[in-house]
Amino acid sequence: MSEMNERLPLQGIRVLELGTLLAGPFSGRLLGDFGAEVIKIEPPDKADPMRQWGKQKDGHGLWWPIQSRNKKSVTLNLRVKEGQEIFKELVKEADVVIENFRPGTMEKWGLSYEELSEINPGIIMVRTSGFGQTGPYKSRAGFGSVGEAMGGLRYVTGFPDRAPARIGISIGDTLAALFATIGCLTALNERHTSGRGQVVDTALYESVFSVMESIIPDYLLADYVRERMGNILPGVAPSNIYKTQDETYIVIGANADGVYKRLCQAMQQPELFENPKYSTHHGRSDNMAELDQIIETWTKTLPAKVCLEILEANGVPSGLIYSAKEILEDPQYKEREMIIHVEHEELGDFPMPGVVPKLSRTPGKVKHVGATTMGQHNSEVYSNLLGFDTSKIEELTRNNII
Repeated sequence: MSEMNERLPLQGIRVLELGTLLAGPFSGRLLGDFGAEVIKIEPPDKADPMRQWGKQKDGHGLWWPIQSRNKKSVTLNLRVKEGQEIFKELVKEADVVIENFRPGTMEKWGLSYEELSEINPGIIMVRTSGFGQTGPYKSRAGFGSVGEAMGGLRYVTGFPDRAPARIGISIGDTLAALFATIGCLTALNERHTSGRGQVVDTALYESVFSVMESIIPDYLLADYVRERMGNILPGVAPSNIYKTQDETYIVIGANADGVYKRLCQAMQQPELFENPKYSTHHGRSDNMAELDQIIETWTKTLPAKVCLEILEANGVPSGLIYSAKEILEDPQYKEREMIIHVEHEELGDFPMPGVVPKLSRTPGKVKHVGATTMGQHNSEVYSNLLGFDTSKIEELTRNNII
C-alpha cells in the first residue's frame, strides 16, 4: 500500500471532545475511526460515567474501550477561569469542538461559539442536546430515552396489547451522534469555501423524528396514526418472524411482488402468487395475518437451517435472529472484518465492532482502545500542543486545573 493510501481521510483534523456518555462521544469515535485526532477532555475530579457503564471485567467497563477508541485523554477543569483559558489555547489549535452539555453551559463558562470563533474563526462547534439550542424546551435536561419518546419512536415500538417498549440499545443517542457527525463533516467541507466555522446544532428528539418515515403525512393527509404493530410493518407483507420446526424464529422479508413470487416457489405453493387475495401489494396487506399463518405453517415443517437454505436458493431475503454468539460465528462478519481485535493494556486482546462504512481506498482504522486512565495524555498534549513545561504541568495538576 502506498503512503498516500495509508493516510486516513480525516488525518490533520483535530477534535476537542467535551461531554459525557453517549451522543457527543459517539461522534468523536466516528471521527477518530477515520483519522481525526480526538482529544477527549474530562474534569480532573469527575470521570465520564461511561468508563464504568455496562458489564465489567477486572474492574474495567467493557463499553468504554469501544466508545473511547482512537482518542487521547486529558483532564481539564472548565469550571474555573484558568481551565477556561487553557481550553481557549487548545481551541486555537483545533478544528472541531464536540459538546453535549445542556444548552447554556458553555456560555456560562465563557466558551460560547461566538467567543471561541473570535479566537479561531474556523472552529466548528458540534452541539448535541435533548432539544437543541433554541426553542421553549432548550433548557430542559434530555436523555436519549426522552428523545426516543418525543421523537415518536417509542409510540410505535412494541406490541399493540402492551405498553410502549424501548429498543434494546441507546438508539436515540446513536442517531443524534450520526446526524451530528454528518453535520460536522458537512461544515468541514463548507469551510474549504468560506474559511469559516459554524455551529452544528443537533437535538436528540429531532434526530429520532427524522427517521420516522411518513408518520406526519399519514396523520394529516390520510387520518392515520401509526400504532404499535409488533414484528410486522403496517401495510407491508409478508415481512415477519416465523417459527421453524426446531423452535427457532427466522425473519422473512418478501413484500415486493417479485420476491413474493419467489417465496411461493420456495414453498412449492405457486398458486399463492396467482391468488388475487395475495397477488398485489394491497391484497397482501389486507390479508396479512392469514398470509403469515400460511407461511409459518410451511416454516414449521422444516428446521431453520434447511428452511433458510431453501429461501436463499430462491433469492428470498431471510435470516436468523442473531445474538452475540451467532454474530461471532458468522463468516460474513469475519470476511468484512466487523469483529476486530485490539490490544488492551489491562485486559489483553479486546474484541469490538469494526469500522463502518468501508472506504475502498482510504478505509478507517482502530489504532488503540483509548486511554484506560484519565489524563493519560496530559503531558503529550499540553507539552507538544501548548508548549507547557514539566513544572507548569505539575503546578496545574496540584491546583486541580488538570
